[in-house]
Amino acid sequence: MTGASGAQYGLRLLQCLLAANVRVWLLLSDAARVVINTETDCQLPDGDEDELQHLLGERFGAADGQLKLFGKRDWFSPVASGTGAASSMVICPASGGTLSAVACGASNNLIERAADVALKERRQLILVPREAPYSEIHLENMLKLTRMGAMILPASPGFYQRPQSIQDLVDFVVARLLDQLGVEQALLPSWGE
Repeated sequence: MTGASGAQYGLRLLQCLLAANVRVWLLLSDAARVVINTETDCQLPDGDEDELQHLLGERFGAADGQLKLFGKRDWFSPVASGTGAASSMVICPASGGTLSAVACGASNNLIERAADVALKERRQLILVPREAPYSEIHLENMLKLTRMGAMILPASPGFYQRPQSIQDLVDFVVARLLDQLGVEQALLPSWGE
């Protein structure tokens, strides 16, 4: 998760992945922590990764060992190398700065490095930008990443399901993410159901 507005998307995705018994390696930028505290009732204290991992694991019902939080400079984490990286990575929400850094291979922090690894290893990488409007730079970076094999899935909820709440709008985007990851979901029926 990075510092773009839309922390609700990332937290709901985390909740759904944990509920589906998926092992999650979570990377939070400093800005993501600020946005989570600003936009949600989930208040993350300043502290180390172990404390945050425990708090998030408890809040979202993670089983022992199911959730692992890595620090922004944890260069020895599995996601920092192609020999240990996950098969899929989602950056949700993805800030414009992160989009840019990933598109040019900056790798200044663990989120950027993990995305670089996903690209070089041809693994699934999904970025969820939550900007409006997009600048030419954002659009060029999204096109560049798409050409590299990443998927751009903007936080653009649909309305054909007639959402009744903000949670329904969040769930629309999260359902699309879960579908792309191949994780069974009941948040949104398939088209035609």
